Order: sequence, then C-alpha cells, then structure tokens
Amino acid sequence: MEMTFRWFGPDDPIPLAHVRQIPGVRGVVSALYDVPVGEAWPREKLERLAATVDDAGLHVAVIESIPVHEDIKLGRPTRDRLIDAYCASVEAMGALGIPVLCYNFMPIFDWTRTDLAMPMPDGSTALAYDEAALARIDLSRGTGDLPGWATAYTAEELAALLAAYRDVDAERLWEHLAYFLERVAPVAERANVRMAIHPDDPPWPIFGLPRIVTNAAAFDRLCDLVDSPANGVTFCTGSLGADPANDLPAIARRIGARGRIHFAHCRNVALTGDRRFHEAPHPSRFGHVDFHAVLRALHATGFSGPMRPDHGRMIWGETGRPGYGLYDRALGATYLQGLWEGIAGASA
Repeated sequence: MEMTFRWFGPDDPIPLAHVRQIPGVRGVVSALYDVPVGEAWPREKLERLAATVDDAGLHVAVIESIPVHEDIKLGRPTRDRLIDAYCASVEAMGALGIPVLCYNFMPIFDWTRTDLAMPMPDGSTALAYDEAALARIDLSRGTGDLPGWATAYTAEELAALLAAYRDVDAERLWEHLAYFLERVAPVAERANVRMAIHPDDPPWPIFGLPRIVTNAAAFDRLCDLVDSPANGVTFCTGSLGADPANDLPAIARRIGARGRIHFAHCRNVALTGDRRFHEAPHPSRFGHVDFHAVLRALHATGFSGPMRPDHGRMIWGETGRPGYGLYDRALGATYLQGLWEGIAGASA
C-alpha cells in the first residue's frame, strides 16, 4: 500500500513541503484544474505539475480527476470527439508514468453536501449531508444555494442540463458508461494507466438524477462492462459507507479478489438518520466505518495501490478548503498507516 495525499496544485494553501513532512507520504494525488472540461490535457502542463511535485521530494501517484464531459454522460453526438480528447489525456498520463486515474460518472453534480462546516462537539467542523436540507434547495437560481457550487452553473445552464437528463434513466446511463469505457479502457491498458471509477457520493439519486455506482452489484457490473485490468474502481469508504446496506469489508474482498481495486479513499462517516450523515475522524470508534475490518479485507486480497485519507475535519483553527485541511488529513494518514502495519504484522 502506498499512502498518498490530495494536493490541489500551486493554488492549494497547503505547501508541498508540509505534505512531505507527513510520515510515510510520498505520493501526491492531483490534477490540472485550469483545462476546460472536454479538452485534451496538454502534455507540457502535466509535465510541469509532475516536475513541481518531484522537486518537493514527492511524486504524482494518482490523477484525480480528468472530468468526464456531460455530453458523454448524456450520449450526445459530440461524445466521440470528447472521448478522443479524453484518451489523449490518458495517453499523456501514461507517457509520464502516472499509473492511476480516479474519475466519476455522476450526472451534473460531483460529491454533494448540504453543510460544509457542521459544528462538532469538540469544536471542529465537518462536511455533512441531510436529504431534507437538500430537498429545500432551489435549483431554479442555479447552483448558488448548493454548498460548494456557487459558480458552477447559471440558472439557464443548469435548467438546460436538467432538462437533457430527463431522458436518461439509470439503464441508459449504464449504456453511456459502457460506451465510454469500451473506447477508453483499451487506451488506458496500452498506456499502463489503471482507471478507478469513484462511487457516487452520496450513493443514491439526487435532484431526480440517476446515480449508478453505489454498491457491490454496481462495482461487479462496472468490472464486467470491459474485461480489462485497466478497468477498476476507487474503493471509497465514505461514499459507500453512507448507505448502511453496504457491507464494506465484503465489497473489498469481492472486488479485491477480482484485482480491480486500484485506489482507496479512506474516510469515516457518522450516520445520524435516514440519508443523513456527517464526516467523522478517521479512527473507527468515531463513526460507522470499521477500518480494521476494511483494511484487513484489502490486505487479504493483496491490495498494493495508492490510498489516501479522504475528507478531514477542520481542526485547530485551520481555515481553507472545507474537508481538505492539512491537520486532520495528516492525522488520518498516520492512523491508516499504523493500522495497516498492525494488520501486516499479524498476517506475517
């Protein structure tokens, strides 16, 4: 297992020098954030990112992510050109030896929360989701009322996208994902890049939009779409763990036995009601994720890929990007490594 850390590029308030000081962390998870969605990533820009990370004594272990254009998810005629551009970006990754691509296939909205700074009893703040609060959000004004989405879509843009998705149910979205993977996975395999789809977060439909990568059956179906070692998943304990019906160790064993877990996001969640949760400190006793059981299952199936602490609380007065402060994620990285070492030692 390789412990990694998410870094948002030169504009990230966390310097790479601080990431370098987290014990055991040498891999960085990053992306190009200034390339418009749908355009091929210029190799020279990717080279500059890799060089910046290398100069700090680290290396780019994962690209998270190359966004999938909505026209691909919608199955529009423009998708072939957009998929060609996507393939060119994957080839640029492979040419630089960056081995893992984390991506998602969520319609319109990426991971979604209704509160970016929910006060915790210990004085920290955490990301939270409440289905009832989501239902009160008025999308007729665009995404301005949705936490974290202030400038994503105007009212007109969002209305047009929502209208387009009225004809895309879950089965049609699966068809569009298959079309995408049938063309991209062979390119990724030749480029020695492993594609790792991220489960939907939260793992259920929102705003009437289908979400399909939500559980063990969906992971199995995803792997069956294209029978290639390049076609795999990101095992995200927080996304999957938001649904109490998901048996995380069982999913890890099942998909890990297929050799298709290419990346692991480790985050704890506390379930506080039906489709209501907040994110919690990484150690198991603070939430509903049994990390010892999950990591033991990953270890038993031979997982050796990158892992990162996922969203953290904002603690010790830290400000900045909600969920992506330095301190709590650094604590998470050391906790996960200690747990992994204990499991490995017990298995020796």
